[in-house]
Order: sequence, then C-alpha cells, then structure tokens
Amino acid sequence: MKQFIIEGSRIHDIPSFYAEINRLFMQNESWQLGQSLDAFNDLLYGGFGAIDGREPFILLWKDMPQSKAALGYEVTKRYYEEKLLPDSPFNKEHFREKLAALEEGSGQTYFDIVMEIIGEHGNVKLQEA
Repeated sequence: MKQFIIEGSRIHDIPSFYAEINRLFMQNESWQLGQSLDAFNDLLYGGFGAIDGREPFILLWKDMPQSKAALGYEVTKRYYEEKLLPDSPFNKEHFREKLAALEEGSGQTYFDIVMEIIGEHGNVKLQEA
C-alpha cells in the first residue's frame, strides 16, 4: 500500500499546506493544485498525481498538532474574511455564516475542514506520526 508522509512542520498557513500537498502528490505532474479545498478533495479521489483512482493509501501526518495550530482560528478567520472582500466572486452569505460560526466557537477551522475531507475518503487511512 502506498504511503505518504505530510511533514507538518512545513505547514505554517494555507499556502504552505498546499505546497506540502503538492510536494507529496503532484511531483510528477506538470501542474500544481491551487489553494482550494475542492481541489484537495478531488486529489483524494485519485486519477491524477500520485494516486491511481480509488486505491487505498496511508497518509501519515507528522507534527499534526503544529499543523492544527497553523490552520487554526486566526488563519481560518482571515480565509473567510478574504472571501468576503467586495471584489470576491464567492457566495458571501455562505462565508458570512461560516465566519459567524467560527467566531461563536461552533465553526470549523481550516484544519477541521481538511480532516473532514480526508475522513470522507474511505481509501485514505490517516495516521498521526
């Protein structure tokens, strides 16, 4: 079974999360994933990058607590606020609700969303290393 190791110490914010994901999964591609949760979700379905279709694989995540902190409240708040900028093409009502939930303490952080996406893929066995 394939195994991939996320070096959590390399993750300091959202761009560095995608840099690490691209380092692991897209090294033999002529293109890289953008900073998109949808793109990350698509990657885990396989068919491009280092994953062949729905093949099972192990995802070892080193320094997970550091990654959790790096993709925590402050980073997530800025992420939502950027989606609410006047020139943003995103669904502002959706992101207002997400930001409000985060600020109330009931919303997901970016790390929580990443974990939820991984959890939706039965072919991925996540392990803290």
